[in-house]
Amino acid sequence: MTNTNSLKGPAGPPQATARVLVVDDLADARWILTNLLRIEGLEYSEAASGGAALHSIRQNAPDLVLLDVGLPDMDGFEVLARIKALDKAIPVVMITANGNTLDAVRAIRNGAFDYLAKPFHNQDVALTVRHVLAETEARRQVRQIHDASALPDSLMEKMGQSAAVQGIQTEVDRVAATNFSVLVTGESGTGKELVTQAIHARSLRADKPFVALDCGSIPDNLIESELFGHEKGSFTGAHQAKAGAFELAAGGTIFLDEIGNLPLAMQGKLLRVLETRRIHRIGSTRETAVDFRVVAATNANLLDMVEKQTFRGDLYHRLAEYTISIPALQDRKEDLAFLVNRFLLQTNKELGKQVRGPNAPAWELIRAYGWPGNARELRNQLRRAVLLCDEPDGMITPRYLGMISGTQVSCLQAPVGAVPGGSGCWSEAGVSPACLLCDSANERLKAGADLPLKDLTARVVSQIERSVLLKALEVTQCNKAMAARMLHIDYKTLHKKLKEHAIFSNPTLTELRAPATGAP
Repeated sequence: MTNTNSLKGPAGPPQATARVLVVDDLADARWILTNLLRIEGLEYSEAASGGAALHSIRQNAPDLVLLDVGLPDMDGFEVLARIKALDKAIPVVMITANGNTLDAVRAIRNGAFDYLAKPFHNQDVALTVRHVLAETEARRQVRQIHDASALPDSLMEKMGQSAAVQGIQTEVDRVAATNFSVLVTGESGTGKELVTQAIHARSLRADKPFVALDCGSIPDNLIESELFGHEKGSFTGAHQAKAGAFELAAGGTIFLDEIGNLPLAMQGKLLRVLETRRIHRIGSTRETAVDFRVVAATNANLLDMVEKQTFRGDLYHRLAEYTISIPALQDRKEDLAFLVNRFLLQTNKELGKQVRGPNAPAWELIRAYGWPGNARELRNQLRRAVLLCDEPDGMITPRYLGMISGTQVSCLQAPVGAVPGGSGCWSEAGVSPACLLCDSANERLKAGADLPLKDLTARVVSQIERSVLLKALEVTQCNKAMAARMLHIDYKTLHKKLKEHAIFSNPTLTELRAPATGAP
């Protein structure tokens, strides 16, 4: 515990008014921890015994408890159990002695959020505290939204609370009560149907049908029947009469998804229906008046299509009486924490699991990734991660996030069986032969040096191990406890490996990114 500077990690800023209770019978340990919290800008209080800690929690519930296992009046695990009995929502980080793995596992199983092993580095404490507070704050926001008195169709309950989502909600509120046709634009997976449903739910038609039709998923020869219906015997296979989407939506809202995929020949017929509010079933000799409100959505640029004459300009202007544009997820990444927690809660409930969420390195990947598939891709990745996650602490690690596809990925993201080498050596195409040999061993072979296979293999393995260790430290911002958990080794083994590979106890990021020397 030598460095008093906190390390700014990937977990994001904690609550501005967060209060942390430090429970340790050693005055020196409390002094170090409270000074770290002060540097982090956090409020704190102290307790030297289990009884004093429980009294403090009853008087003023803290946002986080740092709890030492060894206390004079009662075992730290007993204190943990009593804290959970008082308030299950209070996160507790257990401080275990000398990297005791059994204590750490017991702490997690008994409900601790995380653990720190003595002797700890101060940056480990700072990073852990920030990560715990950031995650519990995100969960608190989810609970607040769930319990809020807002209407059940509020987009903030489904998409997040960013300024962008609030702006979309304002536009929805403005247009919902009118009978305007609305065009919702945005990339695939951004939530266009959610916005459309919110418009319907806040409209005067909310108690009437909401009918959705994907214009891109219906064969051209069936689209007219799906939209307008048909009479029995009107074409081969029409064994009975069928009402179309417009009739089914009578009095309510019809949602035409991916309207840009509608065949050009059908666009004229749709335009006539929008203008006359009358439909003509295939095979029928009469028209039927229908009352509906239309909302269309597209991930294409319809104005470009109008210029290219692949979409009718008059239909575009008829649909776009009011336009709502949804930004891509990468342009509103402040909603990531909300969405991750929302999808996590949903999937845990569905699968009957208790996965707690991404750890700090996994959060780094989530924040750094561009999410071309937007919220839909995020949801799918998290569902998969929750299904696969079997970590003792219930945390999703980077290996469960297979989000980077078709591009270079770091060694820690390579699939099982791939042999990582230098930075970016693995890709979907496979492992480069040069990377398999790695730096110095490769150079020795090129120079024709006499190098026995056993020694060559040992050098390559040593280099790969050193590269992985450095990458783990880089990803975790030098948090050795987190790096050890990510690599599935204990804290003591990690320190031994770092010493073997001459990796300094607190390497800078520049040193982390420096190429390996190849020497064990």
